[in-house]
Amino acid sequence: MRSTQWSRRAVMIALSGAAAGLGAARDAGAQTVKWSTGSERPKTKAPARATDCHHHIYDARFPIDPTATLRPGDATVADYRQLQARIGTTRNVIVQPSTYGVDNRLLVEALGQFGARARGVAVVNTEVSDAELKRLHKAGVRGIRFNLAQQGATTVEMIDPLSKRVAALGWHIQINAPADTILAAKDVWARVPCPIVFDHLAHVPEPDGVRHPVFALASGLVQQGKAWIKLSGAYADTKIGPPSYSDSSAVAKAYVKAAPERLVWGSDWPHPSERDSKPDDALLFDLLTDWAPDIRVRTRILVDNPARLYGFA
Repeated sequence: MRSTQWSRRAVMIALSGAAAGLGAARDAGAQTVKWSTGSERPKTKAPARATDCHHHIYDARFPIDPTATLRPGDATVADYRQLQARIGTTRNVIVQPSTYGVDNRLLVEALGQFGARARGVAVVNTEVSDAELKRLHKAGVRGIRFNLAQQGATTVEMIDPLSKRVAALGWHIQINAPADTILAAKDVWARVPCPIVFDHLAHVPEPDGVRHPVFALASGLVQQGKAWIKLSGAYADTKIGPPSYSDSSAVAKAYVKAAPERLVWGSDWPHPSERDSKPDDALLFDLLTDWAPDIRVRTRILVDNPARLYGFA
């Protein structure tokens, strides 16, 4: 029998090929995304039709509102599709950022690119026409946002008249506001004729957390069937930070325990408020496993609740 002899060169080639194969296998799950730290995929597997209910699109082709304080770089539809590929969501809700004021042209364009798997939340003021509201509805808009965290296109005084107009369309109002503003407007929330969606855990301040009166107010509205909470922006009010965001996580868990049927999840990509460093979106998605360990509850938050709130088929 003839023995097979391997040269040193052949052995090195074979070993390097094997190493390359192992590296490719490791890298197969990696996905680098603009405006996001890290590249690994989440450990939590997204269910079919999982929905990211809060992200923004930015494009320098569109003029910035002169009153805007947040002016991030481009975060396009193509960039966001990479985030979807990384975390496994397939439906999405685009939220009009304060950067563009009441000019919703980019929002409408992005909704057209995403198609039936996307919905939008617009920003309007009391000068908006009925024809414009109908045009936005046809484009996929299902709510309007009041960003009261900074001076801009909307005010508390606009909530009453606009909520009555959008209620006729089956829309909701979305509120991004600090705790003091939410508390001061408690009478407004009690009388609006449409659902209320509070951004970013209703901005419950830390370290008070669930002991703060805004948590009691938001939770009460949720349990009355008047409001929804976005499990998003874990970094917005945390004093502890990553990887656990344990203070924000305690608030999220309390919402899950109280009313899982009135919660949705959002990435807040491209994280415009985080100017110094961007969070790891895989880590943010994995927080859901801590907040809602039961896969049935997570599926409700990621799939069923968004379908009901935003009218997905």
